[in-house]
Amino acid sequence: MSVQVSRNPFGIRSKLVFMSAFLLVIPWLGYQYILEMEEYLRRGQEQTVLGTAQALATALNERPELFDEGSYEPARRTEDLYVYPIFSALSLNDGSLVDWGEYQRYEVAYDDSAYLRTAINPSRYYGREDTLSYRTMVGSHNGSLYAYFKVRDDVIVYRSRDSLRVNRSDFLRISMLSREGNEVKHYIVAPHEPEFLYPFSVDENFSNPVHEERISGQWYETDEGYEIELQIPFDMLGSRLGFALFDVDDPETRAVSTAIATYDTATINDLGSLRLPTPEIDRIVAGMGHVNARIQVVDRSGRVLLTVGDIQTATGITLMPPTGLQSSNPVFAFIQEKILNPVYYQILTKPSNDFIDELYSGVTREGAHIDAALQGEAVTQFRSLANTQTRLLEAAHPILADGEILGAVVVDQNMNGLRTFRNQALETLFNTILAVMLVVVLGLFLFASRISTRIRTLRNQAERIIDDSGRVKNTMIPSRNSDEIGDLSRSFASIVERLSQYTSYLENMSSRLSHELRTPVTVVRSSIENLSMNSNDPETAVYVARAEEGINRLNLILTSMSEATRLEQMLETSDKEKMDVNAVVYGCVEGYKLAYPNSKFELATADEKMFINGVPEYIAQLLDKLAANAVEFSYPDQPIVFHCRTLRDHILVRVSNAGPYLPEEMKDRVFESMISVRPQEKQKEPHLGMGLHIARLIAEYHGGSIRAENRIDVEGVSIGVVFPKFYK
Repeated sequence: MSVQVSRNPFGIRSKLVFMSAFLLVIPWLGYQYILEMEEYLRRGQEQTVLGTAQALATALNERPELFDEGSYEPARRTEDLYVYPIFSALSLNDGSLVDWGEYQRYEVAYDDSAYLRTAINPSRYYGREDTLSYRTMVGSHNGSLYAYFKVRDDVIVYRSRDSLRVNRSDFLRISMLSREGNEVKHYIVAPHEPEFLYPFSVDENFSNPVHEERISGQWYETDEGYEIELQIPFDMLGSRLGFALFDVDDPETRAVSTAIATYDTATINDLGSLRLPTPEIDRIVAGMGHVNARIQVVDRSGRVLLTVGDIQTATGITLMPPTGLQSSNPVFAFIQEKILNPVYYQILTKPSNDFIDELYSGVTREGAHIDAALQGEAVTQFRSLANTQTRLLEAAHPILADGEILGAVVVDQNMNGLRTFRNQALETLFNTILAVMLVVVLGLFLFASRISTRIRTLRNQAERIIDDSGRVKNTMIPSRNSDEIGDLSRSFASIVERLSQYTSYLENMSSRLSHELRTPVTVVRSSIENLSMNSNDPETAVYVARAEEGINRLNLILTSMSEATRLEQMLETSDKEKMDVNAVVYGCVEGYKLAYPNSKFELATADEKMFINGVPEYIAQLLDKLAANAVEFSYPDQPIVFHCRTLRDHILVRVSNAGPYLPEEMKDRVFESMISVRPQEKQKEPHLGMGLHIARLIAEYHGGSIRAENRIDVEGVSIGVVFPKFYK
């Protein structure tokens, strides 16, 4: 009995490759190790930053004169202007702001929230139209104050060359406290066209314009409006400064529609304070050397007195450029850049230096760490920038003088360097593990392929040993390998050899028994015949008749046993010919009507020739076996029908009878030798189950097949034989 097993798509190779997936635990362990290493480095960087802040605070301790505010008030209001140190000369006549470079990130925006409110004719200078805004930045270099303005203005109106008034067009007003600190001076920039600046000193009501040659700069147009660059010597400035831009949109009336300023009113109390550089603190901090950090010194009010360094480049860690295969092997570099990195950075966060710290651009600093430092406690903290992946490490240490806290040193670093270092370590780890895993998986795949190939070869040899009828036809070639599969192959070969010998013995046993038993049967038969002729006793005659009946049954059994063997031998030596199977069926049916007078036979066939390549005598013998089987199992007065018809390239011969159904489990086994499904009442005659087995042998000899099915129209069985059609 064969067992149907669906093919499993997951063979040995797939299972080994799946098992090798557990190697992924190795990169997970490596990832956890690098995260722990990152934590230790983070703590070390935290201590380093705090140590830097402590060292600078120590250098500034007991120096109260450095924190003397003098005439400068704390720059804590929005009107105050933070003056950034500029380390290289600026060109004011190049027509652009390109030389301001990275300083532009410190610019401050002024829009409709900074409308000028002046006591002079407020209805004229107070505007609510969203037509004017600007961004500005103030810096210092070589004894001068530099500033620029990026102005967004939908309509630019220049001063008429015939006009003597300087407030009848778009203009910039500069208001500053005098050096003596007792009055506010005003200067107007109102050009006739984009040109070098020609400022005027004016009164508070814009009257009495006098040219001021110490202020210089340039005005030029842009796509959104215009830009102004100017330079003011520090010897003109007091402690307060403010800028106001006035917008004129109607060139006919030339009335000011909007005014936006850095202050509320141009008075001494409302002008913004200047946060000027502190050279002495600069020299002390510069003497500490480069520490790859952003350093700020704040006073007790939080006012920033000094800023050194750039938070974008203050990584705290100096990273070595990547070496190895990335730079020497272009193929690996392509794989790393186009395949691996996009996968890695689905998990990792790639740091970017394109960020702005809003607290850095202010004139004051706030934070829990600064508050703690101003209370006398040195602390560190981490801060994440909004809408970015950047984290900042901040440390603050108090500055003391005579037991009093004067200010604090704030040292900041971004964590991008540490994160980049972690990413590089993870990339190196993942690349190494990936290469190792590829080698291991490839090795396992080849090993599994070798094993599966040997197992499939063993399976194919085992399948070819026995044919469809269950007879041993081939032998197995034992393997010479010394492993377990080789042992299994040799064991199978030994089993097949012994099984082949035993099967051959069983196949030849029936012919040997038939040959050996025929002589004793003949002797017994002759003795019984002589006894019957020499004895007239009626009682003896009964026993003689029974003995003759037994001898006849024994002779029939011997004939059946040798019939299949003789048929196989004859089939091996027979020659096929073109024959009309329809004519053979017709002739056989006519003979069956005479041979079985108690049975009814019907023929349902087309009147045409149906040729096959075969032996007519064997086809007739096949039909005899089917007819005998149908007669034996048919109900009385029910016809036995012979069908013969063409099915495309085949010819179907079917014999149907009305009788008991064939058990489902016997449909395939009924054609095996020594198989019989006769009920007890039909076993008076000897039956070895060889009839349908012989029919199958003949059908297979002619390249056909035979199959038994239960009928669906009536109770009965139908046996069909399919032969390939012969065209030559």
